Amino acid sequence: MIVQIYSLMNVQEAVACAQAGADHIGVLVSRTLDGRYPCEVLPEDAKTIFAALRGLAKRVLISIEPDQESVLKMTEELQPDILHLCADFHGSPAFRALLRQRCPHTELMEAVGVRDESAIADALAKAAYADYLILDTIPLDNPGIGAAGETHDWSIDQKIIEQVRIPVIEAGGLDADNVQEAIRRLHPWGVDSCTRTSIKKDGRIIGKDLEKVRAFCARAKAV
Repeated sequence: MIVQIYSLMNVQEAVACAQAGADHIGVLVSRTLDGRYPCEVLPEDAKTIFAALRGLAKRVLISIEPDQESVLKMTEELQPDILHLCADFHGSPAFRALLRQRCPHTELMEAVGVRDESAIADALAKAAYADYLILDTIPLDNPGIGAAGETHDWSIDQKIIEQVRIPVIEAGGLDADNVQEAIRRLHPWGVDSCTRTSIKKDGRIIGKDLEKVRAFCARAKAV
């Protein structure tokens, strides 16, 4: 079982999460740090984190850039193992072809926001060109898909997992208490945790709770 931990903001915690058993480490990168998204880091900080993770875990760029060229430039700059699209810009077969040309070693992950069964058609369309899907909750208090800290209708996810032919990562409100239930019920390729393995202050994520990360990784890999 692949374990993915989001969103890291410093080298020490990123390395600690990899040592705890995380296979993928995600960093949400913004050039402006305007507060629209939780856990934003600047590109230069992301570059330092990714350098420290080389050989320890797959490095995931969580992109919130608004357009194709901005996304590609950020990916060229940071050279992640995986590019995760989860905000205003969504990919396409043409974008995937461009990504292969400009960043040939970077795989593409598309987020599918699960609100109702319309997510199934969205997932099938994205699975036609993406390397991975991540199924996540649509938050009420920030834009994009993910970082809601809440689960959603797993029966929809089950239908998606059964129909697509690429790896699917299950996300949305997972922690050590419910990750085994999600794995046994859905049989995803991987599981993801962000909000419920994080430390919050005044409603904002400020870091990772490493004990919760260790428990999440251990229970996910024990199924």
